Amino acid sequence: MALRPVNKKNLVFLLVVAILLFAPFLRFALFIATPSGDGRNVQMLDLGHGSTPGKIAAELETKGIISSARLFTIYTRLSGADARLKAGFYQFNDGMKPSEIVHKMVAGDVYLHLFALPEGYSTYQAAELLQARGFFSKESFLRQCANRKLLAELGIPGRSVEGYLYPGSYNIPPNMDEAGLIREMVRKFNEVYAAKFADRAKKLGMPCHKVLTLASMIEKEAVAPSERPIISAVFYNRLKKGMRLQSDPTAVYGVRAFAGKVSKQDIMRPSPYNTYLINGLPPGPIGNPSSAAIEAVLNPAQCDYLYFVAKKDGNHFFSRTLEEHNQAVNRYLKS
Repeated sequence: MALRPVNKKNLVFLLVVAILLFAPFLRFALFIATPSGDGRNVQMLDLGHGSTPGKIAAELETKGIISSARLFTIYTRLSGADARLKAGFYQFNDGMKPSEIVHKMVAGDVYLHLFALPEGYSTYQAAELLQARGFFSKESFLRQCANRKLLAELGIPGRSVEGYLYPGSYNIPPNMDEAGLIREMVRKFNEVYAAKFADRAKKLGMPCHKVLTLASMIEKEAVAPSERPIISAVFYNRLKKGMRLQSDPTAVYGVRAFAGKVSKQDIMRPSPYNTYLINGLPPGPIGNPSSAAIEAVLNPAQCDYLYFVAKKDGNHFFSRTLEEHNQAVNRYLKS
């Protein structure tokens, strides 16, 4: 039996139907594999917790990163990524394929703009670092450090957040302001202090502010980590005897960074922090101490030293009597 030739009209009809049926699939495949631009359009997106794929897609389309929010939403659902998108601050450009965008959010590859606060640095030094890195101006950061409303919100006594900014690395997204960074650093401090030190400090009857004040002085004085507990013991011993602490870093706090030496003019400068002129501890910390310095406050060495003097290698010579100390001063400083 001979086959009848296919009618041309029927063939055209079948082709049209096939195109109509497969066109959406073809468009979807092209959408996944093709970026919407050439990569010159760069945008930042802050994807908070609870952001839905539809909301994310709409924002990506509005910013010109993808060509279709609807197709992007379908892709996240079909790929099973809709429940695995991680919150965070992301940087995208229109040269990225939708598959690459989704992969970045699933991996949590957030935009990082890191700032590291070294152990012992004061708020003044932190402000200078932030300005040098192009984050904030020195003046604006210091204003927030002394913002009474912010201090009350964070539950910090005194006139500054000094001592409560936990040393370490922080990601500063473009939408974070000075107060936001301070909140994050204080949050980290509260977390560490509560976990490691709060109970012991309470048993010793030492308020957190006093612990941090003493720890900040130890941090500035000690070069060798092993000397922190000994320097802590010296300060405790002097306080018990009613002796002034005469700590060099306190004499220059708020004037300049301590670099190991002070002048006669420095130690005679009137300041509520200058322990050459005041009795007891300063009114607050002179820097932001490390966990190791806080540990030294809560666990000082068992010794009866009352004096120490820096040697040329940065370590210290410790003395029990003023006579021994004067001899050490002649040996290590005047020589």
